[in-house]
Amino acid sequence: MVGLYWEQWDIGASFVSAGRTVTETDIVMFAGISGDYNPLHTNEEYCKNTLFGTRVAHGPLVYAIAAGLLFQLHLYDDTLIAFLGFESLKFTKPVKIGDTIFAKVTVLEKSETSKSDRGVMKRQLQVINQKGEVVQEGVQAFLLRRMPNE
Repeated sequence: MVGLYWEQWDIGASFVSAGRTVTETDIVMFAGISGDYNPLHTNEEYCKNTLFGTRVAHGPLVYAIAAGLLFQLHLYDDTLIAFLGFESLKFTKPVKIGDTIFAKVTVLEKSETSKSDRGVMKRQLQVINQKGEVVQEGVQAFLLRRMPNE
């Protein structure tokens, strides 16, 4: 399967992933993998006295889930050269156990590079919960293959 080449990413085009519910297991496993055992993520009793009232998912975990959901759209199969990074990434609302999130990306701009076989695409990322609230947002840049000359 081949994803979208640089030329096929139309400015203004949006793509939406399926949803996924964030579980306690996700949070516990991410704490173990990352070593981030902050009580905001791992201690329910502590969290009862916080702004959130309960445990919340790690921000990087929410992004990782969103990235996986977007990967399942097969937009980059065989066309992604590199993820160049974030221009911005904001965690705008907490994600709690039982929240369902999905990801939406919108193409912001494209630019050619000095090499004719690739180009840069910038997109807005929004991670949205079941209430329609944006819980994360940012701007990302990707280096993509251009259509082969035939």
